[in-house]
Amino acid sequence: MQGLFWILLYQWLGTLLSHWGLPLPGPIVGMLLLLGHLQLRGGAGESLENTASSLLHHLPLLLIPSAGGIMTQLETLLAHGWAILTALLGSLLIGLPLTGWLLQWLMRRSS
Repeated sequence: MQGLFWILLYQWLGTLLSHWGLPLPGPIVGMLLLLGHLQLRGGAGESLENTASSLLHHLPLLLIPSAGGIMTQLETLLAHGWAILTALLGSLLIGLPLTGWLLQWLMRRSS
């Protein structure tokens, strides 16, 4: 239960900071804050690991709303299909090389 408290606390803090003008969504800011906390502590405690593991077991349930949205908004998706496809391909072509470069940089740095 303590692990869930930490996850929700950091999500709340991220949302609070996001409303104060940060240009990122609150849950992303919260994840970054939690990552910083874990880096300072040197890892996650047992309660946080157990909570995260339990949440990962139920992760497919979080995909149900997006599948429902696709089914109910199919006309909109088809009307803007080329724009969506262009954005997805553009983000793939930028994100994949950037992720590879970042991984190589981090591996060199840790050696």
